[in-house]
Amino acid sequence: MIKGGSATVAERAALGKAARENSPRSVHADWAPAAGREDPVEILERQAESRVPELVPIRYGRMLASPFTFFRGAAAVMAMDLAETPDSGLTVQACGDAHLSNFGIFSAPDRRLVFDLNDFDETLPGPWEWDVKRLAASFEIGGRDRGFKRKERRAAVLRTVRAYRQAMAAFAGMRNLEVWYARIDVARLFEDLKQRANPKQAKRFEKEMGKAKRKDSLRAMERLSTEIDGELQIAADPPLLVPIEDLVPESRRHHVEEPILALLAGYRESLSADRRHLFDSYSYVHLARKVVGVGSVGTRAWVVLLVGRDNSDPLFLQVKEAEASVLESYAGASGYENHGERVVQGQWLMQAASDVLLGWLPAIGLVDGRDRDFYVRQLWDGKRSIDVETLLPQGFAEYGQACGWTLARAHARSGDRIAIAGYLGNGDSFDEAIADFSAAYADQNQRDYAALADAADGGRIEAETDI
Repeated sequence: MIKGGSATVAERAALGKAARENSPRSVHADWAPAAGREDPVEILERQAESRVPELVPIRYGRMLASPFTFFRGAAAVMAMDLAETPDSGLTVQACGDAHLSNFGIFSAPDRRLVFDLNDFDETLPGPWEWDVKRLAASFEIGGRDRGFKRKERRAAVLRTVRAYRQAMAAFAGMRNLEVWYARIDVARLFEDLKQRANPKQAKRFEKEMGKAKRKDSLRAMERLSTEIDGELQIAADPPLLVPIEDLVPESRRHHVEEPILALLAGYRESLSADRRHLFDSYSYVHLARKVVGVGSVGTRAWVVLLVGRDNSDPLFLQVKEAEASVLESYAGASGYENHGERVVQGQWLMQAASDVLLGWLPAIGLVDGRDRDFYVRQLWDGKRSIDVETLLPQGFAEYGQACGWTLARAHARSGDRIAIAGYLGNGDSFDEAIADFSAAYADQNQRDYAALADAADGGRIEAETDI
């Protein structure tokens, strides 16, 4: 609905500057665990209560690979901590889990590769600072994981936050549609990263670009399926990929596959009319449970195989469980009853371009009969992460700049970009404060990682480390 009487640009900028009075930019540097801070292992154990029991040890094992992988899986822990930190009172559609590995490449509807945020499981309206702090801390922790020097890590964090601040200032001066259309050209990003790389790394970037272009349902068919009696089937790779017939007895299989058809019909209704027409051209073939990510391990994630004109025309959809956002206890409940819709609506709002088959479905129970919320997207659609393990310090900072710009663009689409830019200002006060916070929080993350390792060593939790 068109609103009248909107504040002027000057008034919105003044609102941001006025927020400094209650929350000076320098106070963001402070970090100390709150008195009575909850045991981080208890938080993870509480999350495990709603997850597939036999997969929880895999989650713990993946988190214990390094302090950085622990950080990736500990969004709920950091949400608790961020709720105790100061903020400007300005809100956006927050990602909720904006760490460096949750940015990547995928194919836009026009088939051009774009760089953007790619994980929205925790998205919810909330303070923009929470996303910035999680992103910045991920570069400090990731830099430690790579063995970078303190100055190199701080340079990457500063570059990331500076990019966010400068991009927000640029978006504040743009017309609304210009902000909506803004996106990073992947070819240019790779060229910039290659200039900071040695010849071996530059060659790897070229290879990664090629893999991203080829990563689609045909590639998924080669990697994940087999043909039995002329019919495609998802190939078993337990416990990471388990076909439906290996999860339930043959006598109960129809009790699962019948709801699948209802599931697909419900998902269809979340699509626009043209995309429903596209979806209707495919037929269901097979279903399997899949283990995904680090923090998501143990939530229900399914791969659905469909075919179009024939077996050479496959479509792999990922149907992923959506639980309440980790931010909800601190930022308030979602406005959507269905958490699948919450994820999808947040993704549409924050991404420059989204999967044409992105949608959600009504709560439905599979295997155990308990209703849960799910969202749906293509399993592979050019999706590829930048391999930060190959980046040298300068390239690591360059990548941080791309992430900072992208996060600012996402926030500028949903929040008051002019007020946020007014709060941030032109100096580096905020940048330096966040760099200090990141170093202090990385120390806390190290302690929390050690607590999980102690819990595994003492038998409190079971961790499967060889998956």
